[in-house]
Amino acid sequence: MLMKALLLPIMGPISGVVWIAEQIQERTNTEFDAQENLHKRLLSLQLAFDIGELSEEEFEIQEEEILLKIQALEEQARIEAEAEEDEYYEQEPQFTSEVEKDKHLVLLP
Repeated sequence: MLMKALLLPIMGPISGVVWIAEQIQERTNTEFDAQENLHKRLLSLQLAFDIGELSEEEFEIQEEEILLKIQALEEQARIEAEAEEDEYYEQEPQFTSEVEKDKHLVLLP
């Protein structure tokens, strides 16, 4: 317990970064799994049509639904990526503290 309390200032930020990374990984896996499942359903649908289990009309209706879902997932991922990129570029540059720190340096010949 004492060791945890002593290491908290060091391990706290590290634990936070690890937690954030795990959340990102979990969300990425979920999105990948959803898209992968839709591709599998599309392949299964194609096979059912090829062996004659589905009429062409049923196939086209179901195919369109699946393709729209795939497109929606891709669009959502693109929007989220753009939002993250915008947040990154909206941050203030951190150069001011470095410049302030270095302004007192004296160059010697």
